[in-house]
Amino acid sequence: MGRRTTVRGLVAWALLAGMTIAGAGQAAFTREAFDKAVASGAPVIVFVHAPWCPTCRAQKPIVDALLSEPKRKDVTLFVADFDTETALRKHLGVAHQSTFVVFKGGKEVGRSTAQTDRAAVATLFDRAL
Repeated sequence: MGRRTTVRGLVAWALLAGMTIAGAGQAAFTREAFDKAVASGAPVIVFVHAPWCPTCRAQKPIVDALLSEPKRKDVTLFVADFDTETALRKHLGVAHQSTFVVFKGGKEVGRSTAQTDRAAVATLFDRAL
């Protein structure tokens, strides 16, 4: 059972990563790219996601819709896997999947966990602008 679950999780993550790279303003998470983007002062959002999380799956279409709006064209969203990015989770103090952490000017300016209200997520994302 453990190996099958792991394989399914990896397949789901790979599919999500492929969708994420294709979206506007979205990038696959690497620590180097994330650190560079934050250090540049650019608007950055980290989405700590788990493919097995129903809340994360509910957030995905909201994220896609918000990032496709022209006013957020300069925002970069990094999707970090909750199960594998333990160093990032520790660095950011993230305890739960479905967490957004928002950066502006190199500093954290907001965060939210398990939020699925589109207006609330939009308000949070706009803190990066």
